[in-house]
Amino acid sequence: MLDTLIFLLERLFLLAHVKLSSLLPPPAEGSARCEREDPPAAGAQQRLQRGDLLEVPRTLFTHFGIYLGENRVAHLIPDALPALTADARQIQEMVTNTRLLLGVLSKRASVRVDSVEDFAYGARILRNAMDGAARRGPLPAEEVARRAERLLGGVRYSLLWNNCEHYVTFCRYGSAQSLQTDQFCEWLKSLIRDRRTVAVTALLGLLSVACLGVSYGTALPALLVPFTLWMAS
Repeated sequence: MLDTLIFLLERLFLLAHVKLSSLLPPPAEGSARCEREDPPAAGAQQRLQRGDLLEVPRTLFTHFGIYLGENRVAHLIPDALPALTADARQIQEMVTNTRLLLGVLSKRASVRVDSVEDFAYGARILRNAMDGAARRGPLPAEEVARRAERLLGGVRYSLLWNNCEHYVTFCRYGSAQSLQTDQFCEWLKSLIRDRRTVAVTALLGLLSVACLGVSYGTALPALLVPFTLWMAS
């Protein structure tokens, strides 16, 4: 039952937040800790320092990584391809959005090293923007980079419990957290507390009974789900 609930929550997380970057407040103008970088531009990489926390908006998520120096970024990225082939050359190619989405659904990921350009995937880079929101201050830069390097390899992926943001916050601040996940959980709690949700689920339950007939499989959810939401609201 717990595994089923977690599965449903993760799918809801994926569907409700196709663009997870919208959950985070925009950085303050002129902030010393929020510096935008043009990844392909000449001299942009020279401003990056080993141990910097980088983030970029991708098609589905805001993606995070740790800069290792020499134009290299370590990042945890969902990827189903290693489960399908052992060809190292194919696996090392830039992860496309299709591979990323399949990795999310199959719960497979790897902590890998890519160039700044491949990590950015054509987007602009935000550097150390999370420093002002994190619960702890950043660790020394060399310790951050060494933590990132020690974790290279395959990992189990979870949108809620083990995503790229958990990886970089563990490396830079010493404690894994995801601001996107925290805000999603707050949104979910507000949804549960809204009594209009009870009315909607009750109506859907009645419609399912009317369309599918009265049975154990239709009557029990039609009663149990609205009742549970009512008690939680």
